[in-house]
Amino acid sequence: MLEISPQKVVHVIFQAREGARAEAELAAFIEALNEDEQANLVAIAWVGRGAFEPEDFAEAVATALAEKSVPTSHYLMGMPHLAENLEAGLDALGVDVAREEEDFL
Repeated sequence: MLEISPQKVVHVIFQAREGARAEAELAAFIEALNEDEQANLVAIAWVGRGAFEPEDFAEAVATALAEKSVPTSHYLMGMPHLAENLEAGLDALGVDVAREEEDFL
């Protein structure tokens, strides 16, 4: 079960797509999330890029919590294809990304 709302993930996706124009805002948004939300965000990205299978999501969250060594915003913003990874991760976890994006807009 996700411990971050899909709307927050979609917010990160949209800001990541903006690139440098939204960099400071994206970093602040990610760092304002609580520890569990940050770990879930990282785990969603990992599922999206294929590092974990959807059924191993809880393990991905635990790994994100255990292995955190830099601010989450730095880690995620340095990840190539962050927006695409998050979209793919949400989709793999059964979240209707298109619907969430419509609700976000």
